[in-house]
Amino acid sequence: GHDSKYFSTTKKGEIPELKEELNSQYKDKRKDAVKKVIAAMTVGKDVSSLFTDVVNCMQTENLELKKLVYLYLINYAKSQPDLAILAVNTFVKAAYLSLNISGMVVLDSPEFENDCKLFVLIVFLLVWIAYRGKNVSSFMSSLNISGMVVMDSPEFEPHCAFAKFVAQMFLVTEVEEVALLTNPLSFYLPQRDSQDPNPLIRALAVRTMGCIRVDKITEYLCDPLQRCLKDDDPYVRKTAAICVAKLYDINAELVEDRGFLDSLKDLISDNNPMVVANAVAALAEIQENSSGPIFEITTPTLTKLLTALNECTEWGQVFILDALSRYKASDAREAENIVERVTPRLQHANCAVVLSAVKMILQQMELITSTDVVRNLCKKMAPPLVTLLSAEPEIQYVALRNINLIVQRRPTILAHEIKVFFCKYNDPIYVKMEKLEIMIKLASDRNIDQVLLEFKEYATEVDVDFVRKAVRAIGRCAIKLERAAERCISVLLELIKIKVNYVVQEAIIVIKDIFRRYPNTYESIIATLCESLDTLDEPEAKASMIWIIGEYAERIDNADELLESFLESFPEEPPQVQLQLLTATVKLFLKKPTEGPQQMIQVVLNNATVETDNPDLRDRAYIYWRLLSTDPEAAKDVVLAEKPVISDDSNQLDSTLLDELLANIATLSSVYHKPPDAFVTRAKTATQKTEDDDYPDGNETRYSETLSNAANGGASPPSSSSVPHAAARQPAPAPAAPAPAAVPDLLSDLIGLDNNQIVPADQPATSSGPPLPILLPAGSGQGLQISAQLVRQDGQIFYSLLFENNTQITLDGFMIQFNKNSFGLAAAGPLQVPPLAPGASARTLLPMVLFQNTSTGPPNTLLQVAVKNSQQPVWYFNDKILLHVFFTEDGRMERTSFLETWRSLPDSNEVLKEFPGIMVTSAEATLDRLAASNMFFIAKRKHANQDVFYFSAKIPRGIPFLIELTTIIGNPGVKCAIKTPNPEMAPLFFEAIETLLKT
Repeated sequence: GHDSKYFSTTKKGEIPELKEELNSQYKDKRKDAVKKVIAAMTVGKDVSSLFTDVVNCMQTENLELKKLVYLYLINYAKSQPDLAILAVNTFVKAAYLSLNISGMVVLDSPEFENDCKLFVLIVFLLVWIAYRGKNVSSFMSSLNISGMVVMDSPEFEPHCAFAKFVAQMFLVTEVEEVALLTNPLSFYLPQRDSQDPNPLIRALAVRTMGCIRVDKITEYLCDPLQRCLKDDDPYVRKTAAICVAKLYDINAELVEDRGFLDSLKDLISDNNPMVVANAVAALAEIQENSSGPIFEITTPTLTKLLTALNECTEWGQVFILDALSRYKASDAREAENIVERVTPRLQHANCAVVLSAVKMILQQMELITSTDVVRNLCKKMAPPLVTLLSAEPEIQYVALRNINLIVQRRPTILAHEIKVFFCKYNDPIYVKMEKLEIMIKLASDRNIDQVLLEFKEYATEVDVDFVRKAVRAIGRCAIKLERAAERCISVLLELIKIKVNYVVQEAIIVIKDIFRRYPNTYESIIATLCESLDTLDEPEAKASMIWIIGEYAERIDNADELLESFLESFPEEPPQVQLQLLTATVKLFLKKPTEGPQQMIQVVLNNATVETDNPDLRDRAYIYWRLLSTDPEAAKDVVLAEKPVISDDSNQLDSTLLDELLANIATLSSVYHKPPDAFVTRAKTATQKTEDDDYPDGNETRYSETLSNAANGGASPPSSSSVPHAAARQPAPAPAAPAPAAVPDLLSDLIGLDNNQIVPADQPATSSGPPLPILLPAGSGQGLQISAQLVRQDGQIFYSLLFENNTQITLDGFMIQFNKNSFGLAAAGPLQVPPLAPGASARTLLPMVLFQNTSTGPPNTLLQVAVKNSQQPVWYFNDKILLHVFFTEDGRMERTSFLETWRSLPDSNEVLKEFPGIMVTSAEATLDRLAASNMFFIAKRKHANQDVFYFSAKIPRGIPFLIELTTIIGNPGVKCAIKTPNPEMAPLFFEAIETLLKT
């Protein structure tokens, strides 16, 4: 019929229409078409089929159009790498011979322009020779204004090679590149952009080159990039410097082989400050991606950077300041000179420049010994930091997060500026919270009255979270400042009297902490607290009030009645409250063993053992029951023992972490308060070089001197601080004695337990491995024998356990719990043990997590474990934590880094221990054994007749160990010296190294 008209249309579709417009002879139409393509690409449409048409539009003098085409090229080059090669000629100026399937030969070079006619004659001559007078009218010759000769005919194919030879012999004096492309695309080859007279176009070309991340193209870009690095125009040079960093990310080996790093270092001496800044930025980026030293600031370099600092743009100043912050001055005088040159940057309008200057000054202040100079610098840094708080809320927040770190290291900087941190009514909540934290850190006896007035005002705000934080802040100030504690408590009591529920509950929580900080001092306020019992409905507030009643039961006349009011709802209470009720009732019974408490203790113990499913609660109740029934006096010693006084937690960051964060001020790291590797995963592109070569035997120089020579290529005298054999060494302290194991204190936290530690047995998982030490013999476990040991596999810590059932019944329902320990080891998943028939055994690997269950006090190797099953009571046993299980796989140091770290640590951090009974029989075997435990070999030297080995290791949280082992191979006696930021870990390290060397 006539319905076929519905299937025919004159419209070609969007892609064909764009293709037609891109090939239009009108420039404006082509530009509009490219804009349409970019718009489609931006909204997610696939326009990659137009690649060749868009690239053809690159041959234009219109800068706007060229930028658009480059934008398209960068976006699609990765998905179209073969076509992207066609665009390379736009960047590279060379003579090309191109043969495509239709037999086209294209030769282009400036040298052709004067010889084009001669070339046409030669080609026709070749054709005449080949075809002996055959009619050549079928051959099309074309000479265009740029000197391009095109010969096209299917019959010309056999003579292409000869034409190439003739062209090279007679016409082209310098053929830089010959490319054979089999794509049937004919494209024009104009003047190449990387040598365009316009510096903007040259810079645009080199910038685009760096953004095309295609391996096939990189080798074509080296020559134009090398030229641009030495370009006359500084704009081109500074753009080329950044391109080197991008190229390094794609192919590091190529950059090193072609000498780009040396060219970058030469740019640091450039007379244009922006070129210097970009060269510094590129080298810093490359250094982060490289395992070896790339960019080291020397004294001449330092002078050039400080000179450029005054003249470059604001972001250039940031790059230079960040680089200077990594420079360690040789002495206090040099540090003062550097700081003096940088101090004017504190007055800059850009916040990033100010923070980078502050970071750099803080780093150099560590080396300045003059207290007057330090005091003056602190005064100079205060105004710019205060000025940052007048910016937009987002900038305020970033500034406050950085200031939070700064005042932890240098509180005197803003000690007199606490008023600027007072919250305004229109501050966003995130700004208010940060200001509260900083006010707590800056609170002192001199300004506490002002601070308390502010906090009291905040406690009447409408934002509940902010009010809670303000009330807790009052308590933290009381714990921090002993002289102000009474004033803080007075404010808290005033807040309790306003009878706002959440304010009262937060006040009770912080007062409990104040009682722990100042025992037997402020108990007179307990009566006031007891008046608010009926209003408590939050678990933490209830638990805090119950703790207060139990702790001071002898001073509260009706303590039994108060606790009894909570016992009525015991089964419905959350675990945190149940645990506190159990402990408080036991305390009441021990302090007042009268009829009332006796009945209460029976009810509580029955509820906590028979009526509950919570293993934490049940285990604690059984322990109390046994203690009370066997030895009440022992129970008093355990339950009523004197508790350690809590301390102020306002400076909660570990000193090592704080150092790292201060070195990263003005970055995301300082906002997150996390080290960069905690939230950024960087793929290392640099080739890892092995450091397994030894120093020559008989080398009598000190290690530091040898290492310096290796790093610097010359001799340098060793400084006293860098010599590992420092005279002043502290003896290794004895390992901390483990606690008596008569009654393992597995439930020592009387305020609350993490009940995620106990996990039921789900799916069985067994594992084979070497013999494990027996920790619970069958004689002690009523026939159950448990062998266990911490192991490290594939970067993860596991607890390897072997269960052997020597009883006459099947054992099942295995569960495990770990007491608080120095590394916070806890189970990361369920203990998977199948039911054990009589005579059967099962081996399993339990994954472990760190820092979940950390104990206080000096670090020790004690690991207390509790295991239970459905048929037997809880079994307790002790295991030993060996530090080498925690050695991480990223503990390898470069030699220069090892030397710098050794020098940076004070001599007081060096600890020495001798092992007279250990003998090293083979250096190679020992190195292999230590490497298997992530102790990485750094260097070896001879000292007299002794061999001295240097190693590096690292444990979680980035704590490094720098190790020196001295021995005579084949003779007994090993001397071990270590340097670490945490010397209290030395006893644990020496136990680990002794175990490894004896193995």
